[in-house]
Amino acid sequence: MLFDILTIFPDFFASPLGQGVIRRAIDAGIIRVRPVDLRQYTTDRHRTTDDRPYGGGEGMVMKPEPVFRAVTALNAELPRPEVIMLSPRGRLLDQALVRELSKRSRIVLICGRYEGFDERIRKRIVNLEVSIGDYILAGGEVAALVLIEAVARLIPGVLGCGASAQKDSFSDGLLEYPQYTRPREFMGMEVPEILLSGDHEKIAKWRRRQSLKVTLHRRPDLLDKARLNEEDLNYLKSLGYTGR
Repeated sequence: MLFDILTIFPDFFASPLGQGVIRRAIDAGIIRVRPVDLRQYTTDRHRTTDDRPYGGGEGMVMKPEPVFRAVTALNAELPRPEVIMLSPRGRLLDQALVRELSKRSRIVLICGRYEGFDERIRKRIVNLEVSIGDYILAGGEVAALVLIEAVARLIPGVLGCGASAQKDSFSDGLLEYPQYTRPREFMGMEVPEILLSGDHEKIAKWRRRQSLKVTLHRRPDLLDKARLNEEDLNYLKSLGYTGR
């Protein structure tokens, strides 16, 4: 998969993309990430990408011309990309959307700055707007990194153990169950006996119930959309769940 990132700060990505699973995926050729300097698509000597808003108001607005030129140039390459604007107005980035995006072969991410974008960019060249949460950042660069890592993890070969992504929090609409490793006892706290039993069926049942319990206590809103069977619902109701 190819990620193109339109940004006025292309050097911002050098360090985070050079670490961990993303670096290994890039080195292996599984994914490609190209930061594209939006200033290259300006035509004035000051390489201007923003201007004051019509109607007055605080701050500056990203100009349409450089973004249009950049996206037009990228669209000329195959395969045609999904053009995503990172914006507080966008669809919330959740695991369902991550799965959708992981099926694309190419994504262009438009990173804003200042007070946002000229509205004509939204109307003409953007396929999808995405938000990573209900808060405001200085720009879209951090959000782009979040989206790239979340999507890349689902691409075959990126993770050392491909099955691990299928068991993460949110993979089935629930938070993940508690995990333990050595030592068996630490500061008076012991690993639950069931995890030492070797009985995989009982361990799976324990983990499922722990996942349900954690989700009920920490993010009960997720249970409205989670994939739950009758046994799950009965267990949740024994814990006081009143939904569905």
